[in-house]
Amino acid sequence: MLRASVIVFPGSNCDRDVKTALESITGFPVKMVWHGDASVPASDLIVLPGGFSYGDYLRCGAMAAHSPIMRDVVAKAKAGTPVLGICNGFQILCESGLLPGVLMRNTSLHFICRDVHLKVENDTSFFTSCYRKGEVIRVPIAHAEGNYFADAETLDTLEGEGRVVFRYSDAEGNVSPETCPNGAQRNIAGITDATGRVLGMMPHPERLYEKMLGGTDGRRVFESALLRAVEAMG
Repeated sequence: MLRASVIVFPGSNCDRDVKTALESITGFPVKMVWHGDASVPASDLIVLPGGFSYGDYLRCGAMAAHSPIMRDVVAKAKAGTPVLGICNGFQILCESGLLPGVLMRNTSLHFICRDVHLKVENDTSFFTSCYRKGEVIRVPIAHAEGNYFADAETLDTLEGEGRVVFRYSDAEGNVSPETCPNGAQRNIAGITDATGRVLGMMPHPERLYEKMLGGTDGRRVFESALLRAVEAMG
């Protein structure tokens, strides 16, 4: 059994998508947890979904990072509970300090909504064990602030520790400035914390998890989490 909780903020608009994807893939009910609650129920996975929490005022994810529920999300993450932040969820993870760096405006200054190719750079994390390193997948993006930025030392640490798990590429896996849709440094699309159990990614795996949606490349993010949760249960 996978006990999953999805955090719902004012302005979230992908929370039900994630719930549907998780319930379809795992076969278990998912709890929706309001941002104003004081604690998250006992969970094997916590998801911060995409959307526009608090209307993206001040800075994307900045206000949501101070919602009451985030104190417990941070505490549970530090205690070992896996956390997945998708799009706005990635921004919230950075603003809360669970992941380094920040997501800035796309260099085009335009909202971008289309499929992109991602090169899998790490297949050993909690969320990527069902992929193969070097594999190229297709996943949708939908954001105006997906331009990942961090100082050079932080970037080198992320690279050296294998914490860059997804990188924007072309269909053949070539990585270049031309294959990056938003200007993200080093084409970074997704990173983990030092444990590999907290993942932030700008693309939306929940939007491409079954053939009816046009593909299944996002499905294995959730299957990886399910597999690792089952393994942990012995």
